[in-house]
Amino acid sequence: MVAGALAVPAGSAVAITGLQQTAAHRSTLRVMLAEVENAAWQQNALRSRAMLAKGLTPEIAQLRQEIDEAVDTIAVNFAARDPDNPYALAVQEAFRTYDDAVDYEFDLLEEGDLLAAERVNEYQADPTFVALRAALADAAQRYEQQAEQAGRQARLGTVLILSGAAAMIAGLVARSHRVRARAFRRAAHQATHDALTGLPNRVLLHDTIAQAIATESADGSHLALLLVDLDRFKEVNDTLGHHYGDRLLIQAAQRMRDTVRDGETVARLGGDEFAILLPGVTGVADVAAFAARLQDALQAPFDLDGLSLTVAGSIGAALHPEHGDTADELLQRADIAMYTAKARRTGFAVFDQSQDSTDPRKLTLAGDLRRGIDEGQLVLHYQPKVDAQTGRVLGAEALVRWQHPEHGLIPPNDFIPLAEHTGLITPLTRFVLDSALKQCRAWLTAGHELTVAVNVSAHGLLDLDLPAEIAERLAHWRVPARLLTVEITETAIMTDPERALRVVEQLHALGVHLSIDDFGTGYSSMAYLKNLPVQELKIDRTFVSSMTTSERDAVIVRSTVELGRNLGLRVIAEGVEDIATWRQLDAAGCDALQGYYISRPVDPDAFDTWLGSRQAEAPAALA
Repeated sequence: MVAGALAVPAGSAVAITGLQQTAAHRSTLRVMLAEVENAAWQQNALRSRAMLAKGLTPEIAQLRQEIDEAVDTIAVNFAARDPDNPYALAVQEAFRTYDDAVDYEFDLLEEGDLLAAERVNEYQADPTFVALRAALADAAQRYEQQAEQAGRQARLGTVLILSGAAAMIAGLVARSHRVRARAFRRAAHQATHDALTGLPNRVLLHDTIAQAIATESADGSHLALLLVDLDRFKEVNDTLGHHYGDRLLIQAAQRMRDTVRDGETVARLGGDEFAILLPGVTGVADVAAFAARLQDALQAPFDLDGLSLTVAGSIGAALHPEHGDTADELLQRADIAMYTAKARRTGFAVFDQSQDSTDPRKLTLAGDLRRGIDEGQLVLHYQPKVDAQTGRVLGAEALVRWQHPEHGLIPPNDFIPLAEHTGLITPLTRFVLDSALKQCRAWLTAGHELTVAVNVSAHGLLDLDLPAEIAERLAHWRVPARLLTVEITETAIMTDPERALRVVEQLHALGVHLSIDDFGTGYSSMAYLKNLPVQELKIDRTFVSSMTTSERDAVIVRSTVELGRNLGLRVIAEGVEDIATWRQLDAAGCDALQGYYISRPVDPDAFDTWLGSRQAEAPAALA
């Protein structure tokens, strides 16, 4: 009896010990399940950010790599903890399927194929994310059932210590629940907050916006969403390192917290991009006043280990209900306004419809553009440039046209902004450059030494690989560098003057001719003009076309010609539409001319015909 009595509590003790081990093991697995779910939410938030950014930026790519590494670590630990459990295997398989879909979506975004990425997002990534969450829920429920089953088995050990065993089991279960609750709270916080600043992240902000819209009062007040992008932040990271960049972000986040009032939300969307939600504003004036206060707060110097840095911000705003009815619409339109403020260097902008390039037809064209480049739907037309005094043909400007199989001839103003917005500007520039140099080689073979001019966008001017690519294409087509003119705009230069100068200097070193296009319409500084190694100024047509009827425009043209000549630059005028304008430009000392009076842009065959009939001397009207 004594032995039996001792064996019972001993057996109960063994059972309770087993229960503790089982519960601890299951609790650990459930914490790991929470980590898996947290990683999935982070991937989901990153997908949303990449789709809003309409591409895979370097920062998003870095975050993607960090999340992938974390996911791999969690997967290895999870598999080692419970290798043969079918529920664990189901979670691993569901995450693998979801991760494959996300990788495919990111690959498409990296290639600039936005529409295909959207389809993968809708038909693969989103459904597999739902399936993963279901598998996580099933596994969590199974582990809870196993813990409870172990507890019931232990409680059957013996009547002699039933009350003690029950108390121990109750404590163990309570501890298990506390562990689970802490793990879930930690996972939920990690999934909805930024690890660096502690601010809400995009996921939580999205939910907060949706709730604010749903509960917005009917008193006529508005809901405003501001997106803030820190200017010159990349310089801090590149020059001082990511440690200083992180400290700057933490300080900037605190200043934004200090600027808002109770009920207003500051969130970090990633990188140097923040969002602020302002409920209860009365209109644009309130938002502008808040933006001014925020700018003042951000413009005060930041102290980083004795270094004093000044970093302003570009702010874009969208209001509900004027600019959108959903969180996604407000985020998208505030983002558009923010990039407008950054491009115009105004510091702050409110969304208006003219900024939006996402109407259905343009989205369709964006999807067609890559195919159009690959299938030869894009062609170049050439507009001649002639000597202002003699009329001799000097060369031509290459102008791209899109002959769409359904929409007909689409003007550049409709598809070039789309190319810049979707990341297709690089292959488009490559196509124009290659086609223009091929045509220049054809002219040389036919005995015509003519220059060819190619326009390069702001994106191209900031591409440090552009000079090497141009050098390779010049060598491929055996065209002397002096016959290629690269036309750049003042606005493109001012986007990032230091980086643009590096590219321009490398092009100059190749021997390529450089021209500032649309001169007089941008915001350039004479200091930059003085330092740029350019050979030509091109006066914009808006001044040239009306110089015979507007004395003010005539003065601008004459002053520009004088400025160019004093700087040792050739001056070319575009927009010459009659002989009177030609004569005035010649009298002012302009070097070269371009315009409809000389010739419209024409295809290569028509240009050759025009060239063959062109007289070498000046037109009789100028003789």
